[in-house]
Amino acid sequence: MSATVKGSGRTSVLDPYGDEPLLTPSMTQGSAAVPDRELQLLVRYLEAVVAGRRAPVHTAVAFNAVYFGYDLNGDGYGGSPLRLDDFPVITLGERAPILPVGAMMCVATGSDPLYAEIVYREGAHPEVGPLGDVPAWVSGAPASAEGPGRTARGPAVRRWERIVPDLDAFGPALRLSQAQLHRLRTRRRWLSGDGHVVVDVSYPSPEAAQRDDLTAYAAHLLTTGREQLLSPFVPVSLAELVGDTGEDLLRAGLLGLLDTVRAAILSSASLRTWGHYAVTRDSLAECWGDTGPLGGDDLRSLVAAVEHAAAPAKRRHGLTAPVTVYTAVGPRLRQVPGAARLLEGVGYASAVCRANLTLADVVRRDSEQGLFENGCLVTLDDAFESGGVWRSHHPGGTEPPGDPLTPSGRGWASTVPAPPDQGAERGTESEADVDPVDQPLTDGDLGVCELLRNDAEGVVWRSPLRLAHLVDGWFPLHPHVQRELHRSHGPRVKARLELDHVGRTTNAHEVGQDVTAELGDASSRLVGIAWPRDFFPGLFLELCWPRGGTVIRGATMRLKETLEVDDRVIGHCYDPRVLTREDTPGSDRHGDSAVGLGPRQLVMRAVRRCGLLTVDGHALLDRFVLPSAAYGRPPSRPQALALEVAVAELLAERRLESALGSRDPWGQPHFPAREGQPVIPLIAYRPVRRRVIRPWGDTEPDGVGQLPLQLVAGHLRRLRPGCLPSAAQRAAFRDHCRRLGKADGWELPYGYTFVTEHMRGR
Repeated sequence: MSATVKGSGRTSVLDPYGDEPLLTPSMTQGSAAVPDRELQLLVRYLEAVVAGRRAPVHTAVAFNAVYFGYDLNGDGYGGSPLRLDDFPVITLGERAPILPVGAMMCVATGSDPLYAEIVYREGAHPEVGPLGDVPAWVSGAPASAEGPGRTARGPAVRRWERIVPDLDAFGPALRLSQAQLHRLRTRRRWLSGDGHVVVDVSYPSPEAAQRDDLTAYAAHLLTTGREQLLSPFVPVSLAELVGDTGEDLLRAGLLGLLDTVRAAILSSASLRTWGHYAVTRDSLAECWGDTGPLGGDDLRSLVAAVEHAAAPAKRRHGLTAPVTVYTAVGPRLRQVPGAARLLEGVGYASAVCRANLTLADVVRRDSEQGLFENGCLVTLDDAFESGGVWRSHHPGGTEPPGDPLTPSGRGWASTVPAPPDQGAERGTESEADVDPVDQPLTDGDLGVCELLRNDAEGVVWRSPLRLAHLVDGWFPLHPHVQRELHRSHGPRVKARLELDHVGRTTNAHEVGQDVTAELGDASSRLVGIAWPRDFFPGLFLELCWPRGGTVIRGATMRLKETLEVDDRVIGHCYDPRVLTREDTPGSDRHGDSAVGLGPRQLVMRAVRRCGLLTVDGHALLDRFVLPSAAYGRPPSRPQALALEVAVAELLAERRLESALGSRDPWGQPHFPAREGQPVIPLIAYRPVRRRVIRPWGDTEPDGVGQLPLQLVAGHLRRLRPGCLPSAAQRAAFRDHCRRLGKADGWELPYGYTFVTEHMRGR
């Protein structure tokens, strides 16, 4: 199978080692920075990868395909010049590295090495029953859980995991024979009987165990897989794309590429996703139409079993007690007659993803936020354990509504013991025990004046603009300035404000303004200010008051690089917390109101205004309070439904993200989740930041426009049969290797040339 693209009168096969690299420098800044044309080329290639592989394609695996050069004609990674010696080696009896989805590995089997790519991973808790019945405390439990409401003490945590390797990823040349694989499965030393790896994983900390898939894979590539990541034999190196080998730049660029790959998959009309796993719509339709094992009939039976799992038996008299049932998808599928062979190898991952997608579609179509006509509430409770754990509860109408497809971990939360007395807990908690990221910021914490200098020449301080300053035309004075001006001029004085907006043109009235200093005892401020039109909430101002006068000078400070944060282009220093809180839908210098906003705008406004606020401008809101936060009161049913639709759209567009936190005894949410506290779903706003690259000759820091030229990073290109690279290209490749840290340089692999960095027109 191959992906093709038409243009300029010719048709060419999309190939990571082709004439046009599929990864570009703009992709390292995240999906929002990528031009449509570049993204569409990536989408076409990834669609072909998903259609050509037997397993569902995780975002990390999709990244591998384009970064390490997956061949669509049957050779997989075996058709690329990657060095197999760069792969981590797993030896029986020795401690294995933590292997996230996407990791490429070599298993030392005692005879021929076994090369594989991890394509799927899930929890394999020993207490999950063979029929898919799950104890409540297992569903949504943290990795350190040892029993109902009980967690292990100590920094390290362990849990059982099932890892599904793709043994065909490196093509026929590195594939073991059927006899060899049968021998390995029979011995059950390196592989289980169904071709999986079930391991007892030891994590160095609870935080490491709670990492999301993409963060865990990025950490793997930057540590265990570093030689592989910085290999000069990949189509285009990450170091070339970001222009450096610094750790911070590599990490940021890698996360940007993963975000771009994720966005490309989500934008495809021919793909469906379950979490980070993608399958084609055609394969789903084929499965639903199949009458054999694990086909449409068996999936419909699974859905019916989950829907009616908690339904009470009919009785003549009396009321039925509440019933809650937890069903794990993976073990349940194993009970389907004739399914054993289909669940071997990567077939297990495909079956689990199809089953979860079927359940999700029925919940969306036939229920109202998970509540079915029979009174049962069906929700996804744990997306990781045993292929996914679904919760069925009756009567479901007594529970608060929420997104039924957001893992809520209610099973574990229901077993957590009641917290101690509020006063006792506060008395035992020390300041050192609190993670600073976990601290919510109130409006009173924002916009505080920061004293920079107080000497004989004057007072210098810094403070961000607030929305109220822009609306009402005022700005606070530092208390030192208030005291001295009040002592010499009284409670009210005419003053002069001189503004220097570095790098921007302002009119004469904005540069120098006559204002009034109100010098009250409780507060002091400058009033009557006409702020420049491009000033925004969060913009930092550095102010200087020379002693003895009534002139106050204010200046903005340029950023080294112009940024685009969501829809705002920013060239000056700013406070991301204020920008998140106050530059929201319905807020501008003319006022602040939610009247007239649509559901999407109400959701964004509620999350940014009411959520936990971190120092870098992230906001996380308890999912269950979103409707009340958006409307200021419990919404009507149509309003609640419109909000849920808006949330689903914003999540799909990556404008919002799902997360898990916890709630303390006083109802305060926390992120990350604290051990021993009930787990709650959060909805998170993450500011989308990307660099604004200016056209040649554009000296305006905030200038925005489409670039006439595109930077193409140095990359490997596959040669036509019989062609050889020039001496200049061989030398350029050796220089490229030295920049990656290979002191002696390496020779070009046979059949490839090196294309040096250059600019090309779009």
